[in-house]
Amino acid sequence: MKIKEEVKNGLPSSADISEICFEGSEIVVYVKNKDFFIKNGSSVKELVSKLKKRIVVRPDISITTDMETAKEKIKEIVPKEAGIDEITFEPAFGRLTIEAQKPGLVIGKGGETLKKIKKETVWFPVVKRAPAIPSEVVQTIRKVIFNESEYRKKFLNKLGEKIHSAEKKDIDWIRVGFLGSAREVGRSTLLLQTPGSNILLDCGVKPSGDEFPYLDAPEFDIKKLDGVVLSHAHLDHSGFIPYLYAYGYDGPVYCTPPTRDLFVLLCLDYIDVAQREGRKVPYSKKDIENAVKHSVVLNFDEVSDITPDMRITFQNAGHILGSSLVHIHLGEGLHNIVYTGDFKFGKSRLFNPTFTQFQRVETLIMESTYGGSDDIQPPREEAEKKLVETVMRTLKNGGKVLIPSFAVGRAQEVMCILADIPDFNYPVYLEGMLWDATAIHTTYPEYLNKNIQHKIFHKGENPFLKPIFKRVGSAEERREILQSTKPYVVIATSGMLIGGPAIEYLKSFAEDPRNTLIFVGYQAEGTFGRKIQKGWTEMPVADEKGRRNVLQIKLNVETVEGLSGHSDRNQLINYVYKLADKPKKIILNHGEESKSIDLARSLHKLFKYETVVPRNLEIIRLK
Repeated sequence: MKIKEEVKNGLPSSADISEICFEGSEIVVYVKNKDFFIKNGSSVKELVSKLKKRIVVRPDISITTDMETAKEKIKEIVPKEAGIDEITFEPAFGRLTIEAQKPGLVIGKGGETLKKIKKETVWFPVVKRAPAIPSEVVQTIRKVIFNESEYRKKFLNKLGEKIHSAEKKDIDWIRVGFLGSAREVGRSTLLLQTPGSNILLDCGVKPSGDEFPYLDAPEFDIKKLDGVVLSHAHLDHSGFIPYLYAYGYDGPVYCTPPTRDLFVLLCLDYIDVAQREGRKVPYSKKDIENAVKHSVVLNFDEVSDITPDMRITFQNAGHILGSSLVHIHLGEGLHNIVYTGDFKFGKSRLFNPTFTQFQRVETLIMESTYGGSDDIQPPREEAEKKLVETVMRTLKNGGKVLIPSFAVGRAQEVMCILADIPDFNYPVYLEGMLWDATAIHTTYPEYLNKNIQHKIFHKGENPFLKPIFKRVGSAEERREILQSTKPYVVIATSGMLIGGPAIEYLKSFAEDPRNTLIFVGYQAEGTFGRKIQKGWTEMPVADEKGRRNVLQIKLNVETVEGLSGHSDRNQLINYVYKLADKPKKIILNHGEESKSIDLARSLHKLFKYETVVPRNLEIIRLK
């Protein structure tokens, strides 16, 4: 292959190259010369500059130190305060991974400690943060990646060969088809096509109704699918990806590291909930594991070729942990797309505001969840003040607080607000998946906003580790909590009271007027949450034996608006205004029909851009 030959010829023969292969768009050179592996700087930099490709040098397994000796050397080099949890080896990649509570101490000032590890062990060292809260999901994912390293090496090399060696076709046209999320919220699935590439942008479900994307559309052929680009982990964007692997897809899914971990958590829960409710899910846990095996994780700002004519870069979306805007560069500067997924262009406790500094944007594909003229959220400060005042008033009056919440994003936002209340010493109980999702947040603090990062990295203060937060690990623990007469707070799923442990707490709290139910998220029509918001005072519920009872709703009911992870109408408009480059076309999706059309009219009137509101199964030609 031409590019491999160029790499080989561009490096000195003294490197003693044993293998040149790909890891996706990255080129990896395995060498038998220890000195070259340790000190390859200038020659590799020159080659990278010439070829405009990422090149990594790793050791051939024959020159690495044996694993036990390498472990001992690492423990001698790294300060004990780093808190090393685990050291694992991947011989297929010539790589070792160090998981530590304080990865900065493993890296050292200016990377000196890491360089010493590399020199003393002759392995390629990678440092990962150990979850501050142990996470079974994170550990399982890392174990799958480790156990499948031989398979992944072959898979990534095959993927790289396809990206780099496939015949580049002239791009005569670019088009995007909507297989879901057009004039609706849910099952976000977009098919981006050129003469040489077929890429899915997200592939989600409508969890409430089990409605799936239109994968039977004539434009979609799973055998021709080159990749899936996942903007974030919520099920309406990710929940149908395992189905692709169940039905023969064996290509990559691109996402950020936290998105991969949360995707696994949410899809596993989706299967478990469906099984409990007697519903069928068209894939298995094995298919979720298969998606992990084929995952290619990219950090923000990391540019990666995904087909011969497409290159992507993820940027912060500010919606949930790891959520991304996807910048897609097509051809040699022919066309540039920004797909927003869901995003928050505003201040929040957890994340920095959405990225705006794209150098080129010809087409913007933007969500419009809250695009209607009445979709104006109150200021964040007002929302937080109302939440704190409501919680404190209830607790001081001897009552209990139930906050139904989505497990990912909203729950952690509420936790950060409660953690900041001065001298707050009431217990806050977290149910089931909320705890697991929070554990994943502690694994990736670099994806949180600068304020939280400063607290964690420089002050040793992690809001999620405050002793007020307590895990509810079993039904027995829940029963003990429900028997307590002392005031406390519970954050539990589901956010709309359509099931889950929140219902059990509601049954216990509902008939005591000292207690308060606080909604912090959207309540869909027809859900228990929406009915209570409307003022229903009697609700039918089932007891442990399945018998129907009438629950009297006597507790206080409050709704705190303004904590949404979505942009409201003003933020959506302001985001378009603040973009560094002005798009020629704006396509609106992920919104109810009336809201998407309303926002499209306003954007056209304000900025004179072409705006489009497609229907499902509609195809729009971009070039």
